[in-house]
Amino acid sequence: MKRHMALGDFLVAYLRKIGVDTVFGIPGDLALKLFFALGRKHGIRIVTLSHEPGVGFAADGYARATGKIGVVCVTYGAGGHNMVNPVAGSFSERVPILIFSGGPGEEERKLGTLIHHQAREIESQHRIYQEVTCVSRVLTDPIRAASELHEVVRAIWSEQRPGYVEIHRDMVDRMIEVPDEIIEWDGRLHFHESDTRKLEEAARETAQMFNASRHPVTIAGIEIHRYKAAHDLVELAEKTGSPVCTTVLGKGAFPMDHPQYMGVHVGPISPPPIVARMDAADFVLNLGCLKTDMNFGNRAPRVIQGQSVWAVDRKVDVKYHTYTEVGVREFVRALLRQELRQHEEKVTYADNLGGVPTSETRQVKVAQILVAVNDFLATHKNYIVVTESGDMLFGGLDVRVPSHSTYLAQGFYASMGFAVPAAMGAQAGSGMRPIVLCGDGGFQMTGTEISHAAAWRINPIVIVINNGGWGIFRPIVERRELLDIPPWPYAKIARDLGGAGFEARSLGQLRRALVAAHKSSSFAIIDVRVRRDDLSPVTIKYIRAAARRSQAPREARRARSNSHERI
Repeated sequence: MKRHMALGDFLVAYLRKIGVDTVFGIPGDLALKLFFALGRKHGIRIVTLSHEPGVGFAADGYARATGKIGVVCVTYGAGGHNMVNPVAGSFSERVPILIFSGGPGEEERKLGTLIHHQAREIESQHRIYQEVTCVSRVLTDPIRAASELHEVVRAIWSEQRPGYVEIHRDMVDRMIEVPDEIIEWDGRLHFHESDTRKLEEAARETAQMFNASRHPVTIAGIEIHRYKAAHDLVELAEKTGSPVCTTVLGKGAFPMDHPQYMGVHVGPISPPPIVARMDAADFVLNLGCLKTDMNFGNRAPRVIQGQSVWAVDRKVDVKYHTYTEVGVREFVRALLRQELRQHEEKVTYADNLGGVPTSETRQVKVAQILVAVNDFLATHKNYIVVTESGDMLFGGLDVRVPSHSTYLAQGFYASMGFAVPAAMGAQAGSGMRPIVLCGDGGFQMTGTEISHAAAWRINPIVIVINNGGWGIFRPIVERRELLDIPPWPYAKIARDLGGAGFEARSLGQLRRALVAAHKSSSFAIIDVRVRRDDLSPVTIKYIRAAARRSQAPREARRARSNSHERI
């Protein structure tokens, strides 16, 4: 870095300083200068896809898999607006993404006419992104530009959420001033500091509650991932001996093959052993768990009044009061410094796949697909599992990934089209090969982005669960034909795009296809044909629970009506 330099050169130097090695994007006329400034041969790789939603999901997958900031560069208007949905998902799920957008220059803005790609006003895109980012800036002042970018990046990291920077095309070559503190800065980014007094008091009170309990349970959420507290949590669990569950969004925050791991807690639709254990709990330590409908089975979270602790969103709720300005990572470390009672409990992992028939020749069922994936992962190491929204979001909860592997899913925002590009971004960043569990509906949204795999030198294995439509909604709609989608020849598409393609109609064929895909150096698509109404075990429970809840108000009204009639 220099005291004075062109803004485009500063961006490259700054990104390299914070460890960014990849930028995802699509060029556009109002972002060409910006795009090619970032693409100069200075150690940053530019990765392009076919459509901006894929770009956003790929950057999200990269950030989740690497723990780094995912960086995106798109053009103004038509490009930026296409990116809003992926960025909203990253915001909801605490994923750090830096979005660069181009924009019209000052002379164009002075013309007083509409500029192509413009929606309502020149500032409209910036205003839209203010809704789905933790911080946003338009860099127009050469004196403040460097500092404003620095502010955005620090906020992205401390909040673990997206930030937006708009750079109009006449600013890319402008000379800017770089403050000494940025030139001398070592490039390290930091989380918010916790209030030491509040932190220690919260830890002491929590330790007292834990030591007084006889049947404690720990639940790990997504903030354990985002704030790099996974290793500390394992140490805490081994110190206390209590069983650990994860939430839907936090799956993977605790090693799935650890002897204290029980499985995924999804409220009342959890596996029966987890439901029973939660009912027996006299203390629940919730670490980094967002209070979402998806995390708790579409119901309000079960809170044991006076016997629970929630550490999330930089605060800790203990019993009936709150300690603010306390981050979850520092809280876990503060608990490790406390004297904690060692519980002794034999923990058994629980899922929904017990008793699944294993016929190798009959038409394969969704539950059997999950069994086959688990069997494959048990003997093939270093895979990332990425699940698509829809049935596979719930099905993936029964996938058990070894601790040396990784699991990714949009467990709350649940946007269809996430999985394939996110898996590509994850492999581009981590080098680990993905297995993607994807419905045919989700694949038809963004799955053809896999045509870029060869250029990226990556090779995901995509298992397309092919039931001919948006199957998760079939049990709850009257006009089921509206959920049908065109039949695509998925295996042939893979071969035509330069990959390997397989078809499987039985469990045995699926097992053989997985082995063949594993041996292939190219990407692979396995087209697995299932019955139109077949769904994963968790999805079936979720739909039944939702149906009971929707019927309850009608039954209550009917009961009141009958009561009035008797009167």
